[in-house]
Order: sequence, then structure tokens, then C-alpha cells
Amino acid sequence: MKYIVLVGDGMGDRPIEELDGKTPLEAAKTPNMNFIAEKGRVGLTNMIPARLAPASDVANLSILGYNPHKYYTGRGPLEAANMGINIKDDEVAFRCNLVTISDGKMVDYSAGHISTEEAVTLIGALNTSMGKEDMKFYTGISYRHLLVFKSKDKEDLKGFLKIKCTPPHDITGNNVKKYLPKKGEHSDFLNRLMEESIEILAGHEVNKVRLDLKENPANTIWLWGQGTKPSMPKFSEHFGVEGSIISAVDLIKGIGKIIGLKVIDVPGATGYYDTNYLGKAQYALDSLKDRDFVFVHVEAPDEAGHNGDLREKIASIEKFDKLVVGTVLDHFKSSNEEFRILVLPDHATPISLRTHSRDYVCFAMYGTDIEQDSIMYFNEKEARSSKFRIDRGHELMEFFIR
Repeated sequence: MKYIVLVGDGMGDRPIEELDGKTPLEAAKTPNMNFIAEKGRVGLTNMIPARLAPASDVANLSILGYNPHKYYTGRGPLEAANMGINIKDDEVAFRCNLVTISDGKMVDYSAGHISTEEAVTLIGALNTSMGKEDMKFYTGISYRHLLVFKSKDKEDLKGFLKIKCTPPHDITGNNVKKYLPKKGEHSDFLNRLMEESIEILAGHEVNKVRLDLKENPANTIWLWGQGTKPSMPKFSEHFGVEGSIISAVDLIKGIGKIIGLKVIDVPGATGYYDTNYLGKAQYALDSLKDRDFVFVHVEAPDEAGHNGDLREKIASIEKFDKLVVGTVLDHFKSSNEEFRILVLPDHATPISLRTHSRDYVCFAMYGTDIEQDSIMYFNEKEARSSKFRIDRGHELMEFFIR
């Protein structure tokens, strides 16, 4: 049996007046996801457990069948795993965004989706000026980077973990002052670091060029998502199948590495609107020649939601449907292999909010031994009419495989 999980990050949404009360999923042309819904089974699930933030790390752990209440220790160390950074027991890893702040407001959580090449130069400058034996910056992809601290003792470690930090994509357009790190002397330290970064970044040659090109400068860092080294059982031990994972972002690939999935890098996978949708599907199918499970993650719908870009959200959903879902579906329609396909968002990123929400998300599964129901379309409205609900999202994978 081949198991394929296709995730459109942030694909879920809420009714939009501009779409006559439809959601982007309802408005988009999605013949392939609709086929899966019509020929398979549709339901609703909640990937965000109580007391945890509606974040992609929490949600994707749930999709992969890992209870976040048991296994989640923070976002930073998950990304570190894919970046080859060995987080030690006395270290804490923070996500470090390159952002644009102007007149005290969060103008852009991604500094205009700065290129990785530019980011390498800027992170290098930060390490040269601010890096120490117990504090080091690490370059990721585009605006997504890490800052790792070595703690002095257990109390020092707890101090870092107690800090209340806010993801920058949650506060676009807002005054940043009330969202700065809070709680104790460690938060004061983080605030000083962020302030110090302005002096290093704002006048850097990279940002002078960006300003000349009328692009948002990466004029400060924003620290959030801190955590310690996680420990999780391997996916093969958990579910009895060997598998692979495909994504453009370190977070998803890091989770995959930790749980023993083979991380597959796809040329042209950017984590943005211009990602290589078709390549992800083709590499996924190729991976199934020697493994029985593949998890394909596409970030673009989430980015469109954060940007409040309705046109791009619909476009990215349609590309996901045609180039990812359609390519996989066409292969198995003409194959004699036993298979199951699961398609879903990890969470909703409503255009109206421009950030993640705790809404239940729709899912559809189709293939060998999957009972067909009466639902014809894949969207939030249709899924709400289903009696099939899995309230604890991490149990969906068990149902799908077993």
C-alpha cells in the first residue's frame, strides 16, 4: 500500500464578502480535490490542541500523528534539525526573522521575502558584530533564520523558555511595542538584541540596494518560537511504514528528519508563490518507488493568507490542485497499485485575519478500502455537513494508515 499526504498550508479560510460569502476553497477551481471528495470520504478535524497556538509546527506534528501536547518543545529546534544544528540539552533555539519595521509598525514579517543570498550576508554581519561563544546566528532560507543560546544553568534555560514572544506574521501592520518579548530579565535581553540589530542591519549595503530597488529592507531581527531539543519516536516505529517528506521550509523538513522520514529537496521549491509545484509531485511519486509513505507540503496558500492577498490565495490553491494533487491522482488512476491519498490544510489562515486561526479544517481521503460518502466537493462548507469528525487531529494519521 502507498500512502500519500498532500498538505496545502493555510489553505483553510472563512466566508469572504468579496466572494459572495464563499471561502477561497469554494471559489477556486479544484477538480482534483473535488474528485477525491466525491469518490472518497470527507470530514473535519482540529489540528490545534487546546492551550497551544495555531501554528504550523503544532499543526503539522498533528497531521503526522504526533500529539503536540506530548512532543512539542518549540519551533526553533524543529527548524534546527533540518539545518544540521545539533541543539544540546543546555541550549535553546529561537526563530529569527529578518523583518521590516517602519514608524514603529511591523510592515513586513519577511523583509520583502528577501533572497537567501542577501540573508547570508546579513546574518554573517550579525554574527560578526553580535555573536559570542554562547550565542550564535544560523542562516536558513529567505527571511527564516535561527539564534541559539547556550544557557548557564537550568534556571537560565527556564528563563528563556518563559519569555512570551509573538510571531511577526501575527502582527503585520500593527505597532510592535506591545508585542515585544515579555516576562523577566531574559525578555529585556532579547529586546536589547533586537534593538542592537537595527544599528547593524539598517545601514548595511544589502539594505541600501533594496531601498534603491524600492524593496522592503531587512532592518531588524524579530525573535520568537523558542524551544529545546525534542525527542520523538520514528514514524516507521509509530506506523510501520518507511516514508519521505517534501517541503521548501526548514520547519517541515526538520520534523521529518527527527521522526526518520527521508527529506527530499526539490529544485525550485521556494516556499512562496513561485514554488515548483509540479516538481514536488514528481519527486513524491519517484520516492514511492522504494518507500511506502510520502508527505508533501506546499507553503504558498499560507503566505497568501498572511499577505491578505485573495487573488494569490485562490491561484495557489488552484496550482496545488492541478499540479500537485492532479499529478499524483493521475498516476494512481492509471496504476494497479493499492494506494490512499489524504488531502488537507494544516490550519486556516483567513484572509480577514492575515494570521492563523483555530478553525477546524476539512480533509478528504480516497483510495483502497476508503468508504465513499455522499459529499461531492472539497471545501469547508461541505465538510461541515459530514458526520465524520476527528476532534483530536493527531488521530487522523492512525485512521488513514490503519
